Amino acid sequence: MSRPLFLVDALPTEDTYTLDGPEGHHAAAVQRLRAGEELTLGDGRGGTATAVVIAAGRDSLTVSITGRAYARPPDPRLVVVQALAKGDRGELAVQAMTEVGVDEIVPWAAARCVVQWRGDRGERARHRWVATAREAAKQSRRPWLPALGPAGSTRQVVDRVGAAAAGLVLDPESATRISTVDLPTTGEIVLVVGPEGGIAPAELAAFEAAGARPVRLGDTVLRTSTAGVAALAVLAARIGRW
Repeated sequence: MSRPLFLVDALPTEDTYTLDGPEGHHAAAVQRLRAGEELTLGDGRGGTATAVVIAAGRDSLTVSITGRAYARPPDPRLVVVQALAKGDRGELAVQAMTEVGVDEIVPWAAARCVVQWRGDRGERARHRWVATAREAAKQSRRPWLPALGPAGSTRQVVDRVGAAAAGLVLDPESATRISTVDLPTTGEIVLVVGPEGGIAPAELAAFEAAGARPVRLGDTVLRTSTAGVAALAVLAARIGRW
């Protein structure tokens, strides 16, 4: 079994470290790690440290650092523009995409989104996405946490697509399969995933004008909560991550 990952603000520089706070509680009280067991500390920015538990308290662990490593940022970088979804579908998408390896998630307030992030309610929704990505990164033992900013407008997404090394838009009407489209070897690959009601024609036209290419996954139409995950799996295999 792989070592569990716990996130810290900064990696310890000393040989002995006390893991406390919420992560220490989770390690000691929930996962019940005991002396002699191994774990990994990560800063979410590529840095990791392997450690062995010396002593376990009620809500904290004292560990001995046994090694340090740094994972370079992935390149090419996989960015998913994810349309806002009803209920927990957005969080389901964030969880699965993080586990698959997305490098950045851009929430998108598409024209046909039923949900809109406004005011305090929108900020709470974004925080749920951030928390979901954090927990999924821990579960999948990722050295890098995916970036996740505020919801973007269609104009902002168009600009992001235009600046990318490659822009792809999932469109079930496209004749081009995502498994055949040319991909860059460096830079950002930006993938746009629309809402349940589909991407509006004006939005699709704006993306194409910015240089994006409509692509399809196959003969079936996936939900917004699963389409990005499936597409990321294909892209991860094609660029050599898988």
